[in-house]
Amino acid sequence: MDNDTSRLSRLAAIQRMLLSKRLLTSTEIAKKFNISVRTVYRDIRALEESGVPIVTEEGKGYSLMEGYKLPPVMFSEREAYALITTEQIVLRSKDASLKKEFSNAIEKIKSVMKLRSQSQIELLANRMYIGKNFENVTNSKELIDIQMALVNFNCIRVKYSTEDGKVSERIIEPYLLHNNLGEDWVLTAYCRLRKDFRSFRLDRMATVIILDEHFEPHKLTLKQYIAKYTKS
Repeated sequence: MDNDTSRLSRLAAIQRMLLSKRLLTSTEIAKKFNISVRTVYRDIRALEESGVPIVTEEGKGYSLMEGYKLPPVMFSEREAYALITTEQIVLRSKDASLKKEFSNAIEKIKSVMKLRSQSQIELLANRMYIGKNFENVTNSKELIDIQMALVNFNCIRVKYSTEDGKVSERIIEPYLLHNNLGEDWVLTAYCRLRKDFRSFRLDRMATVIILDEHFEPHKLTLKQYIAKYTKS
């Protein structure tokens, strides 16, 4: 994650902390995000400049002006049901990171919905059955990290086991993720060892290390990839 994105995430988190506590000290913020108190001062000033009404109480800490609230996220019933259906599909996934992050997101969504909608959502969740992954197997936990590497063009170092049991370490450039509804996730990437595109099952990756090294986006379009590397 680059510095600008990291700071934006921290500023949003500080704003949420201010909303959840009556008074917040600079020491608490510094400890929470492992930053210096001087950096906290700069972050508070940035929030003020963006329009967040922060009240500074000398010697005590920071609070938000009374009555300030973030605008609530609103969903229609149809949108909420679509999300709950997706959650049931995700929960059948074989990747632990995807299940964890999506469940966290759904909990945040449920918390801002009306009580009547919450009860209807619970009813729907209990009345749906999604097949696949009957044994509830979890055999990978790196999907979210790989997704981050794919969109940020980070190289990945993997220790990979082939179907015949041979293990090799490779540096790959992620290009495409695919999955057959609940089956194993597969990453297509440019393999520097083979000097061509290869497909890697996530459950066969013994280690996954996201590198700071970036690669140039491949000019090959998805349509070109399908024409060149897949059979009709």
